[in-house]
Amino acid sequence: MDILKDFSLKGKVALVTGASYGIGFAIAKAYASAGATIVFNDIKQELVDKGLKAYEAEGIKAHGYVCDVTNEEAVNEFINKVEKEVGIIDILVNNAGIIKRIPMLEMKAEDFRKVIDVDLNAPFIVSKAVIPGMIKKGHGKIINICSMMSELGRETVSAYAAAKGGLKMLTRNIASEYGEHNIQCNGIGPGYIATPQTAPLREVQPDGSKHPFDQFIIAKTPAARWGVTEDLMGPAVFLASDASNFVNGHVLYVDGGILAYIGKQPQ
Repeated sequence: MDILKDFSLKGKVALVTGASYGIGFAIAKAYASAGATIVFNDIKQELVDKGLKAYEAEGIKAHGYVCDVTNEEAVNEFINKVEKEVGIIDILVNNAGIIKRIPMLEMKAEDFRKVIDVDLNAPFIVSKAVIPGMIKKGHGKIINICSMMSELGRETVSAYAAAKGGLKMLTRNIASEYGEHNIQCNGIGPGYIATPQTAPLREVQPDGSKHPFDQFIIAKTPAARWGVTEDLMGPAVFLASDASNFVNGHVLYVDGGILAYIGKQPQ
């Protein structure tokens, strides 16, 4: 038995939403390395073009489309087009997301709804669009990018935590409803990942000390470091491959151990 064959994605079509850059881009790169054909979307043509150039620089022939994943009609048209031009989707990663860091009492309901729309409603809409094709093929993998905020709360992220908590339960419900069709729906919960977006939180201060938030994360993480996008590649390939065919409704937290750790005792 060659166990590594179970991790191959050769011949599979993988859609990673919002994968022009960042975590989604890293996951798509891993899938391409494992043999998958990559499809991604973004909300603006300039972001899609930027993503296509980035994939080309990595030697990856990706298929990029403009689509607002919160618009059900647009998503249905997008998925139909992908199925005609590339093939029926075998792997879906619901990666597109936003966060608004606003104290709850200062947050408008409109802003709350926007976060819920992108981070929770969109994964429902896109999953609903791809599941019929997966049922037809007799298999499918759906991976929702959850968060430690699927389990924890923190100041200023009420909408994000509510959305990601809901996404965890959507993950379990998709697994419950469609597991009999050989569709596995799981989640990945990244910890604090070093990306360009989080770079300001890791800048060295004028006095040579670490940023207070950087110190906070290092102290709370048993691995004593921020994660990097490469840390997500192996888990993402596992959950997209035949190696995880009996793993369903699970959220795999890739967080360096934060959720397992109560923190150091004050000195």
